[in-house]
Amino acid sequence: MATLDEIRKIREKKLKALRKLGIDLYPISAKRTHTIKEALANFSKLQKSKKEIILVGRIKNKRKHGQISFVDIENGEGKIQVVFKKDILGERGYEFFDEYFDIGDFVEVRGTLFETKTKEKSILVSDYKILAKSLRPLPEKWHGLKDIEERYRKRYLDLIFNKDVKEKFILRFKIIQAIREFLINEGFIEVETPILQPIYGGAKARPFKTHLNALNLDLYLRIAPELYLKRLLVGGFEKVFEIGRVFRNEGIDKHHNPDFTILEFYWAYADYKQLMKFCEKMFEYVLKKVFGKTTIEYQGKTIKFKPPFERLDFFQLFKKETGIDLKEIHPDALKKEAEKLGIKIEKGEGLAEIADKIYKKTFREKLIQPTFIIHHPYGAFPLAKCYPKDPEKLANFQLIVAGWELVNAFSELNDPEEQRKRFGEQEKMYRAGFKEAQRIDYDFLEALEYGMPPAAGFGMGIDRFVAILTNSKTLREVILFPTMKPK
Repeated sequence: MATLDEIRKIREKKLKALRKLGIDLYPISAKRTHTIKEALANFSKLQKSKKEIILVGRIKNKRKHGQISFVDIENGEGKIQVVFKKDILGERGYEFFDEYFDIGDFVEVRGTLFETKTKEKSILVSDYKILAKSLRPLPEKWHGLKDIEERYRKRYLDLIFNKDVKEKFILRFKIIQAIREFLINEGFIEVETPILQPIYGGAKARPFKTHLNALNLDLYLRIAPELYLKRLLVGGFEKVFEIGRVFRNEGIDKHHNPDFTILEFYWAYADYKQLMKFCEKMFEYVLKKVFGKTTIEYQGKTIKFKPPFERLDFFQLFKKETGIDLKEIHPDALKKEAEKLGIKIEKGEGLAEIADKIYKKTFREKLIQPTFIIHHPYGAFPLAKCYPKDPEKLANFQLIVAGWELVNAFSELNDPEEQRKRFGEQEKMYRAGFKEAQRIDYDFLEALEYGMPPAAGFGMGIDRFVAILTNSKTLREVILFPTMKPK
């Protein structure tokens, strides 16, 4: 069996020989009268007309039987058998194809449709042309693309051979389109905010830092679009949303990738309770639009997105699962409880951060059906208003599905003095060693001083949502090109 290098050298020789013959191996244009999908859908009509059509695609298989060669070609929408006959093409035309065309090459074929004796829909070739010569053999004809890490690194090959993978990304597109359609129908407008920011904000995360030479200015890749979207509320917009990439310099696991797609929207004059109902409505709309139903299967579990979703108070749930009353325990004592569980606590982390780590470690995975976890501890989200009936709690919710945190949302803090105080608390935590603490954004504080209406804000990881809806174990399965360590 020839090695990979030997196969490549053989193909390079073919390429040189074809170029000596004056053949353009990478022509600027292709002719196509029908897609393969269209040809198959209208097969009977085209067959009866005996009219020649032109199809294009990648060679996926070659089989030679005496004076006839059977070739499968495929494009983005389908596959069809192509039949080459020596008595039609002539000996030179027939042998030329057999000698110089390889699996992986892109071709243009002209001919008429017919059915073989085995009733396989095919095209009988009268002429052909190369559109792109491949120099490497496709892995299915080599060793196969079995290594899952290699599949992620070379997603283009993964898409060629795994139909299910391609369908998953088509489904991702449909899910995002359904979300966008829902929000627009509800009166939201889509906007774009800066990815390069002079100060990162809107979430607790470590940023990526870069430098703008033109202004000699250090900038950060955004960790969230939140603070710019809320500036738009100050400016008079009442319903805005953005779907875009954010970047967080954090660990990689099944729930995290350094760059990911987020949906954030902000709704003036609404609160977190209204937002929970709106969230239920949006999820129901998206699932019915994409799947025609609100029930899906995820990793052997049936998930029902039919409203209303269960609502659980964070403090009550924490006490039920751990026996710890967050209102009574000192942060130092809670830290000791966390360390007993093998949880590493960073310098500067407070009660809210420690409680969140215990929650994630011990019982979040138990939450399978869509569940709103409401009223997290003060300090968990420095941009959220406090719950009016209890200032130790926030007016917020997270949506958990199958153990995944999908949504983080709250009634937005619009008191500039209170926001300044919260930023100050975060700055102390940062200086104490908690590098994910939020930093002071003075321009945002100035914007708040002009007045921002009461509002509710919503953030959702699109990749996580898609992962659940496509029954995927990790984010890498639903991100076309996930971050990978180079070989």
